[in-house]
Amino acid sequence: MNLEERNENNKSFFKEKADIYDEVHKVLMNTKKEAISKLEDKPLKVLDLGAGTGLELIYLFDRYPDVKVTAIDITEEMLNKIKERPFADKVELVCGDFFKVSFGSEYDAVISTSALHHFTKEDKLIIYKKIYECLKEGKYFISADRYVNTLLEEDEFMNYFKENFHKEAHCDTPLCVDTEKEILELAGFRNISFTNSEYSKDYKILKCQK
Repeated sequence: MNLEERNENNKSFFKEKADIYDEVHKVLMNTKKEAISKLEDKPLKVLDLGAGTGLELIYLFDRYPDVKVTAIDITEEMLNKIKERPFADKVELVCGDFFKVSFGSEYDAVISTSALHHFTKEDKLIIYKKIYECLKEGKYFISADRYVNTLLEEDEFMNYFKENFHKEAHCDTPLCVDTEKEILELAGFRNISFTNSEYSKDYKILKCQK
């Protein structure tokens, strides 16, 4: 399966999950809040990559009511849920593939939660380079996402995906921290740190700086 086929599978999968997404992801709400708590200063312009229904934006706007947000997601049905949020008028919605749409520029922060564990390390390098380029100098990329502990586990997930993508609409391919750090450094990031989530045992909070 190539990247375009995989993205189409993810698009179809999440299209069907839009109405139950909030209920399924309520177990991750505290982890999303953890990610937002890592923001520094007062961001005026934020990119939410893989925004889904905007759950992490609840905490972002609670902390920074005047922030302007661009929310990118591959699924229009998910983004339509953001239109129902009280902060909808402060969010620019962009529906599209991470690898095809423009991220914009001059962001004070890029945030992402539960969105980037669907890609290979080669694909992630492309995404991270785009994130790096769209940030202001010295600003941060923060992500709450799923990780594995070893290269062996990483390989097991990838092998499972390769063997089952034709039977399952959606397969996770989380990476381990060492692989993730290597990719981030190749993209240009510095001051890279990972913190274990207090609330989700498979999740870590990534913070790194341009």
